[in-house]
Amino acid sequence: MLLDSDAESDVAYELCQVVGRAILPYRSSGDFGTAFFFQGGDDPVGESLLTAADLVGAPGGELGLRSSVTEPAGVAPAVVAEAEIVPGWARFPGDGVAVLPTAGLHRYAGDGGWRWRVQPVPAEIAAGPEVVARLGADASSAFVLALGVREDGSRPLEVAIERVVRDGDAVLITTQLPPGYVGAPVFIVQAGATGEVSPYCLGLVLPGVGEHPVATFDRIRAVLPATPGDV
Repeated sequence: MLLDSDAESDVAYELCQVVGRAILPYRSSGDFGTAFFFQGGDDPVGESLLTAADLVGAPGGELGLRSSVTEPAGVAPAVVAEAEIVPGWARFPGDGVAVLPTAGLHRYAGDGGWRWRVQPVPAEIAAGPEVVARLGADASSAFVLALGVREDGSRPLEVAIERVVRDGDAVLITTQLPPGYVGAPVFIVQAGATGEVSPYCLGLVLPGVGEHPVATFDRIRAVLPATPGDV
């Protein structure tokens, strides 16, 4: 669904309110990206951190901790080294996705005397195959929530309002995104059977030149129950 500019601004604002605290900055070997919390069900065990597989696995990876996603204030460190989190990332290069079960993140926080205060993307809005199938060659509005990279090194929360299309089995954002956006969640809106418009998390941004493939949630769901490892 392609929205007018006012409606796009309204959707972008609402997404920041609902899932703005799902988003974390990620950095590894000079590459900047974004990761986000996803809640796969009511059970806390179903919570994962998701990003693009190409970002993770190299030595020196670290998650940034925004002040809004931890409590009490001033206790959590500025970054969490990837090497300190067990279990670590499960990489699925064939799908472009990396998954980090968050049990280790919660243990790390508890050991440090702080806790997470996040807004995971809920399973209810994760796009199913039918949502992906409704995309076509005509552009739809897409909303990318990411931690961009400013010249001073800061990583502010940003919303890029872009266009997404489906070309065969590929789903693409039709422009080049700024540094820091790989791994970020992509949202769209579609009308349901009753005509009511609903938001969906389509998937996450993969690396690209001139345009970016999207790892859609039908692919992401397929690897969430899997055990860690490169497959």
